[in-house]
Amino acid sequence: MNIQYYGDYCFKIVAKPGGRATEDIVIWTDPCDKSTGLRSPQGQADIIFLSHDNGVDVEAAGLKGERATLRNPGEYAIKGINAFGIASYQDMQSGAERGQNTVFVFQAESLNLCFLGALGHELTPAQIEKIAAVDILFIPVGNHDTLAIKQLDDVIRKIEPSLVVPMHYKMDGLHLPIEDEQTFCAEIGNCPSEKIAKLTVKKKDLEGKSMEIVIFEKA
Repeated sequence: MNIQYYGDYCFKIVAKPGGRATEDIVIWTDPCDKSTGLRSPQGQADIIFLSHDNGVDVEAAGLKGERATLRNPGEYAIKGINAFGIASYQDMQSGAERGQNTVFVFQAESLNLCFLGALGHELTPAQIEKIAAVDILFIPVGNHDTLAIKQLDDVIRKIEPSLVVPMHYKMDGLHLPIEDEQTFCAEIGNCPSEKIAKLTVKKKDLEGKSMEIVIFEKA
């Protein structure tokens, strides 16, 4: 599996299909809207996870192919990828302030990935139970319109993923009033000294890893 980061909530995940299929499955999470200052992603898309309404027009974005766009809670099976969405909110007021959010959990290449999207509250025991075992956790760390910095450590420890991938933080070109990843790193305390351009990972690579943080350069 290959993972690249395009800024804000947007990742490109390329996975090998299960069964006899041979073509890679290309997954995108929350493509960037141009209003953020970041460019819209380009290229092939098989599955798009939209955790929340960020203003992006998926049809007008540069993603091609017969894609499946998933927005809502529920169970999905698409091109060998099993996924389910969990209802949640972008704030502590049950969505009254910023609206709803969908946490997506999906499996590819024997890896379990959890994309928290724009989650703005602590997870309930029932939500934690649904998420279950996670290999890679994508978590928003901007400390403004999602989870507060002091909540992040608690969420990570309750999920106990092998890898933690911060997202939705200040970077060059992003026009959002959020903090950079160093605020998160100062709170958590075990961030790597260098960023990576791409993560290539297999299930066996995660043996013995626990809550290890990976920070990406913007693709």
